[in-house]
Amino acid sequence: MSETVLINNGRVIDPASGFDGVADLLVKNGKVEKIGKGIAANGARAINAENLVVAPGFIDLHVHLREPGFEYKETVETGSMAGAAGGFTALCCMANTKPVNDNGSVTRYILERAAAKGARVYPIGAVTKGLEGKELAEIGEMKSAGVVALSDDGRCVMDARLLKNAMQYASMFGLTIVEHCEDEHLSKGGVMNEGAASARLGISGVPDCAENVIALRDMDIARYAGCRVHIAHISTRGAVEAVRAAKAAGVKVTCEVAPHHFALTDDALESFDANFKMNPPLRTADDVAAIKEGLKDGTIDAIATDHAPHAQWEKELEIDKAPYGIVGLETALGVSLKLVEEGVLTLTQLVALFTSGPAAVFGLPGGTLAQSAPADICVFDPAATWTVDPSVFVGKGKNTPFGGMALKGKNLLTIVGGRIVYNPSNL
Repeated sequence: MSETVLINNGRVIDPASGFDGVADLLVKNGKVEKIGKGIAANGARAINAENLVVAPGFIDLHVHLREPGFEYKETVETGSMAGAAGGFTALCCMANTKPVNDNGSVTRYILERAAAKGARVYPIGAVTKGLEGKELAEIGEMKSAGVVALSDDGRCVMDARLLKNAMQYASMFGLTIVEHCEDEHLSKGGVMNEGAASARLGISGVPDCAENVIALRDMDIARYAGCRVHIAHISTRGAVEAVRAAKAAGVKVTCEVAPHHFALTDDALESFDANFKMNPPLRTADDVAAIKEGLKDGTIDAIATDHAPHAQWEKELEIDKAPYGIVGLETALGVSLKLVEEGVLTLTQLVALFTSGPAAVFGLPGGTLAQSAPADICVFDPAATWTVDPSVFVGKGKNTPFGGMALKGKNLLTIVGGRIVYNPSNL
């Protein structure tokens, strides 16, 4: 149930409206009522946010909540609570569940499970039935049931003709196609980025061209089909440069980057720790530099976690047998704030990449603190220092490459639709 809340004296950052300054924010009836100075409490619950940042709740375009089918890894409820802990008020969950979210009944099930605690949940439907890349999924039915985009994430739609048909249908329904750009013939058997590190370690590699060629293909098909295409978890210089050129040419393309792809390089695999194994893999320092350039100049539209929880025993397998993926919801803010420390982004630019940027990609509500907007809000301390301890994560997954790392910046309070869903310090 929503309550009337007055957040006092925080630095309110709302990139969507251009507001950045110390102010009070009043929440009433589940919406943003007012932003200003000296707002009277009038019975509202008062929260002192002095020296803290008050921002729109973060929106994650790319998470794996695992339910239905893999509840031992994560559930809709535990994932949405982990999101709230990280400052996220909305999560877009991928379709690689069991059964796959390729029809309206699975979409409705996910939405029913989402009506609990934590962040809002927006399902992303499959492009093809069973993620098999052979036959289109029930696109119209899923749209009616509530999907916000389409993706075979984790599996590239290798059949270009099928992808063209999918994009034409998606365009009719106003849906964006989210593509995992990976030529499966080039990447087959690869565990990490193909390069000097993989050669030194004797681990089979995935060349950067596996991502680049599919990104180029997909953007050109999107141009032809008149469809919006979103490049998921971009990781290579070539893909970033291709998106930049496509945008300049008028292609309706957006892209996201995960924090691990600008915070780590393939040298991290020296440890043979499967918590550093993800898909796309960690790339080179040059790719990281290109990603930072893309963030700085606006080529990259959003930061998304690609939150992919696994059971501990799965990640303890040998590096070539362990599954790809890491969790990211509870570390994303701290890892990403390093971009501000490095001077790559201003704090306002970073907040935009978590809020107004992703909201615009799929046309989602939220991402702003404008009057009458949904009261989806996070309050974080940009100066708080902490050490990542996976054992205390709210989510089920503990598979993080950042365990033991000292981070600066932590979320303290999350409000969704006027409901306080995360407040461990009792602000």
